[in-house]
Amino acid sequence: MKQLREFRRVFMSLLRELADQNAYQRHLAAHGRPHSAHEWRRFSEELLNRKFTRPRCC
Repeated sequence: MKQLREFRRVFMSLLRELADQNAYQRHLAAHGRPHSAHEWRRFSEELLNRKFTRPRCC
């Protein structure tokens, strides 16, 4: 039973990381802002802008 709980904890942590939930929580903490739809939109736009505006080589 203990192994199942540990697996679930690790699996949920992985899902939160893949869904950018952990990054969003770090963003809120770094900027001292509460969760809101507006803040999620700001975070998502910043993330996408960084991802797609970087020049790529080759």
